[in-house]
Amino acid sequence: MQEITLAVSLDLFLQYLTGQRRLALNTVKAYRADMESLFRGLPASVTSPSQIKASHLRSYLIRLHDQGVSNRSNARRLSAFRLYFRFLFTEKLLSFDPSFGIDLPKLSKKIPQGLGTLEVDQLLAQEPVPSPLHLRNTAMLHLLYATGLRVSELVEIYAAAVNMSSGFIRVTGKGDKERLIPFGSEAGEMIERYLQGGRPLILKGRRSNFLFVTNRGSNMSRLRFWQIIKELCQRRGIKAKVSPHTLRHAFATHLVENGADLRSVQMMLGHADIATTQIYTHVDGRRLKDCHKKFHPRG
Repeated sequence: MQEITLAVSLDLFLQYLTGQRRLALNTVKAYRADMESLFRGLPASVTSPSQIKASHLRSYLIRLHDQGVSNRSNARRLSAFRLYFRFLFTEKLLSFDPSFGIDLPKLSKKIPQGLGTLEVDQLLAQEPVPSPLHLRNTAMLHLLYATGLRVSELVEIYAAAVNMSSGFIRVTGKGDKERLIPFGSEAGEMIERYLQGGRPLILKGRRSNFLFVTNRGSNMSRLRFWQIIKELCQRRGIKAKVSPHTLRHAFATHLVENGADLRSVQMMLGHADIATTQIYTHVDGRRLKDCHKKFHPRG
């Protein structure tokens, strides 16, 4: 069995994630960060993967827990470690998997923070005298709520991916998987207004493949879009904590509450496993419980 260093093993693992698993760049970066964090926490005498023991992994996770790191974060890290060791074992670079038998921390079901339809209406309201940038921001918010896109998907949409006549948008999500999502007439109207009176004025004769562009002609960063939402909430007096992901939650929650089947919601969200989507049935269940309490004679 070939002995390799930690650095070489990490390079091979990242190549596997990119080339064979075809994971998104941000996901690969997260795996790199998790593995480098583990390596820094190992004793100095450990220089190769074959020297890592289960006790090292347990000590590392316990140390993070004592520092206040949540079980959810530790569970994510342990999943990364398992994938790393499984890869090395499959490639015959390890004779055993030290992560085998280490249990994931118990996780509580985290119900997404709700955003009511009135708050959504407040957020999506048009500016009285919209500038080209206002038209862009409004179109982005409408499309986000209409489709449940991830913010990384939203800011990287190509103009050619939007079919205005059919009302569908083609999205490339995690693992380079494509999906088609309908966006409805209201979002379509906002996109059309932006395309006619916003995008050309922002670009000022420059060319860009991206749908939503900045004054530099490039696509917007995720951080900048989050800042735009924060500024808008402050200006409109919205007290709830709103992020791009909050609107993704609102999209799914409002669909389920109004009777959408879970499989369709899963397809639109781009979840690989329907178990991830099932959290929205818990949101709907909470609403039903409130309804029962309010209207049942013995509620």
